[in-house]
Amino acid sequence: MDERTAYRHRWGGLTVLIICLLVIVADNTILNVALRTLSDPSKGLGASQAQLAWAINAYTLVFAGLLFTFGILGDRWGRRRMLVSGLIVFGTASTLTAYSQTPEQLIAARAAMGFGAAMVMPQTLSVIRNLFPEEERGRAIGLWAGAVGLALAIGPSAGGLLLENFWWGSIFLINVPFVLIGLSLMFFLVPESRNENPGRLDLLGVALSIPGLVLLIYGVITAGERASLFDVDVYGALLLGVGVLVLFLVHEARTPNPSLDVRFFRDPGFSVSIAVIMVLFFSMAGIIFFLSFYWQSVREFSPLVAGLLILPSALGQMIFAPLSPTLVRLVGRRNLALVGVAVVCCCFAFYTQLQETTPVALIVVFFFLQNSAMAVVLTPATDTIMASVPPGKAGSASAVQNTVRQVSTAMGVAVLGAVISFHYRPAIEPTLTRVTEETHRHPDPSVGESIESTVAFAKTLGASGDALIAPAKTAFLAGLHMAATVSLVTGLLGLLMVWIWMPRGTPAARGREGAGRRERASSEEGESRGEA
Repeated sequence: MDERTAYRHRWGGLTVLIICLLVIVADNTILNVALRTLSDPSKGLGASQAQLAWAINAYTLVFAGLLFTFGILGDRWGRRRMLVSGLIVFGTASTLTAYSQTPEQLIAARAAMGFGAAMVMPQTLSVIRNLFPEEERGRAIGLWAGAVGLALAIGPSAGGLLLENFWWGSIFLINVPFVLIGLSLMFFLVPESRNENPGRLDLLGVALSIPGLVLLIYGVITAGERASLFDVDVYGALLLGVGVLVLFLVHEARTPNPSLDVRFFRDPGFSVSIAVIMVLFFSMAGIIFFLSFYWQSVREFSPLVAGLLILPSALGQMIFAPLSPTLVRLVGRRNLALVGVAVVCCCFAFYTQLQETTPVALIVVFFFLQNSAMAVVLTPATDTIMASVPPGKAGSASAVQNTVRQVSTAMGVAVLGAVISFHYRPAIEPTLTRVTEETHRHPDPSVGESIESTVAFAKTLGASGDALIAPAKTAFLAGLHMAATVSLVTGLLGLLMVWIWMPRGTPAARGREGAGRRERASSEEGESRGEA
């Protein structure tokens, strides 16, 4: 194959990977706009607040818990094979989700979707690591990151549009055409790749990683739902999850064929990039998630309008993610990261002042700035992570990066959700007690837990419920301001980390330096074993 044909095949293969990425990432957000519909007994499934939460959490638990495992298996068994299998599982589960008849069926089908998504997600980055030469990889990862922004916009926007015109199941059935397109192009444009010398499978490491991650994420999610760390199953899951992950790391440091080579973390570029991704996704995820409730419950926009308002922010990521490799060459990776994280912090500071009357255009501008700044930080950080490991370990590095993103996202939603809940409950309680006494209605305790449940209860009271609306909005905004403050403090911590520890070299140079260190370490290890 001549160079021109190989070039076309590489970028055609990237197109297929982006299609896979779009359908997986969009589904992470599309359910949020359908929560009200699914809770409706006539238009949806009559799901309770807890059932809706687990429709989201089942996907997250399975997805994040298995990302690392499938990243490792993709390196060994073939990345294209894993992509194909994952798309088939995801498409089948999407169809089952669309035709669920009960909330329990919905939750089970969503868990199956998370299983398929976990098979697909880590392979997209690892295929890019193996498909593209060093000089093209940064631009390819930039387009990959830009596709994430596009998918984040497609999810709520497409979901709102479908809900305006079709039944709720259409938001999941729309996944099927994308899956079929991806499968039809996969065999022509994406070559098979794997680690040709994987060594023995680290069964104990894989076995420890799954319960460790699942328990940790379960504990984080449940703590956020209950706004409490003191229930036995919450702190028990957190402590047990952390304990199992510590055992996993100890085992990985000692085994001769580790699933995760802990020596990767000796490379400051790898370690700081992982830490920055963790901090940014933690601080951003909760704010973005709860701003969707700001649009629908405080500003009272329809799901379609709320989804469309996300488009400009996604446009920022789509524009700046592919440009970030060029910006790295112009100003340097560390300087670009400092500016990017500083802009994100400024946006968090703006959210601490958000009001019901804040101009929509101004909020949209800050959304745009935030996602643009995230893109210029995350793209070189991701490139650094992938360049720091040998091609045969690309799936492992990709899985670590994606697992960190998912765990940080879950922690952000849970922790910031708990912050909002801590402020919301005592603020709405006096008004809720007065209105229920006047109307002689005694609602479910969950009515005082969130603005959505309070507003829904208020609408059942008719005119008497109007007295609840304004206090509910005020209480929610106060909690949102505090959550934004927590995000701001976390973002400033990330800024400090970049200032102190971020290496100044290019990702490629850091990758070559890290590879040299690993080769020397492996050589020394082999010599010491020979002497022994």
